[in-house]
Amino acid sequence: MADLQILLTNDDGIESPGFRALYDALSEIADVTAVAPADDKSAVGRAMSHDVQVREHDLGYAIEGTPADCTVAGLEALVTDADMVVAGCNRGANLGAYVLGRSGTVSAAVEAAFFDVPAIAVSLYVPVGEDTSYTDVDVGYEAYEHATAAARYLTEHAIDAGVFDHADYLNVNAPVPDPDGDGERPEMVVTEPSTAYLMTAVRDGAEISLEDGIWELMAEGDVPDPEGTDRRAVVDGKVSVSPLTAPHTTEHHEALDALAETYPDAGE
Repeated sequence: MADLQILLTNDDGIESPGFRALYDALSEIADVTAVAPADDKSAVGRAMSHDVQVREHDLGYAIEGTPADCTVAGLEALVTDADMVVAGCNRGANLGAYVLGRSGTVSAAVEAAFFDVPAIAVSLYVPVGEDTSYTDVDVGYEAYEHATAAARYLTEHAIDAGVFDHADYLNVNAPVPDPDGDGERPEMVVTEPSTAYLMTAVRDGAEISLEDGIWELMAEGDVPDPEGTDRRAVVDGKVSVSPLTAPHTTEHHEALDALAETYPDAGE
């Protein structure tokens, strides 16, 4: 697509290595303008502000706000001719149906869908072991190689291929390159979000610890996810691409219809 205009955002902040890696990769094929949070706004979902401060940045604009703020402010006031919104590259995977609403990266793409602008969310799976947080792992610019290559490929070809005639946005997750590997690109597979849910909560007096047990299983390569799901693909070293739609679906159910019909006569 000639003269492709991209609004690039994320939730790790405009100064993060993954953001710069994606900016550089996409700049080889398109006109890219950054509209990204000035600071880390990870896991804020689609939180929205009433007013945000904006300042010019070498890559575009830094916003004192959330990823959803960046999409709205960008498409409405800063990059009004954008052909696509790309969000990422996130330091840490965004996998599974239950994660989609939490992720600031994915939420920026969802917000774009309501403007009828195609979007791609891009995240890097950072494998960690037990008692280690992905935030404790040093992830440099080079680690985003597979993620940025996949994002560049999809950004360059998805619109003309008609992908967004059937999907509002793509959720892309890629593995970290194997330092002992052959340097070849991993396989790209089309997936659906995993439905496995392993959140737990343990109370200790006045404190309750919330924990997602899936990360330990991922580190062991033993996830409860079948072939065709996003988490299974990434654990197997593949690039996962999930084509998704943004608006919530609704369906009439006879049980609820009956309740609604009898409400006026139900009394207090």
